[in-house]
This record gives sequence, C-alpha cells and structure tokens, in this order.
Amino acid sequence: MERLIGTRRREFLDHVLCWNARDLERKLADFQTYYNAARSHAALDGHTPLTFAGEHAGAPADLNHVRWVSHCRDLVQLPVAA
Repeated sequence: MERLIGTRRREFLDHVLCWNARDLERKLADFQTYYNAARSHAALDGHTPLTFAGEHAGAPADLNHVRWVSHCRDLVQLPVAA
C-alpha cells in the first residue's frame, strides 16, 4: 500500500493541481486507468496489469508506424503502434 501511495504522489499528484474533491477524484480515476491499462511495469516483465492478468501480450509493434497517445489529461504521453 505504501508503494502505491508513493507512486501516485511521485508520478501524478506532484505534477497536477486539484480544485476540489470532485476534481481530485476524477483525476485519480484517470490515473488509475492509465496505471492499469497503459503503463508498463518492470515487475510484470514490461506488461501492463491488464495484459498480465489476461495472460496475453499484445501483438509485436511495427516501429515504423508509431503515434503518441495522451493519458491523464495530457500529463503523460506514450508511443503506440499505429
């Protein structure tokens, strides 16, 4: 639990402003989606928790066709095979 709280603080809360509790909840929900669906984890051999839980990796990426996808209201951008 301490690691999760530290990760949320370092990777997200230290970089955003929240106007009220509703805004904070919405932004934390966006971060949770990013954390579980898009962010790779070293402990999972580079998989996301969702792909690891499904026990399947995505198809190999064609690195000649890459686009950027924004997460957490443009705070994080990751490359994705187009």
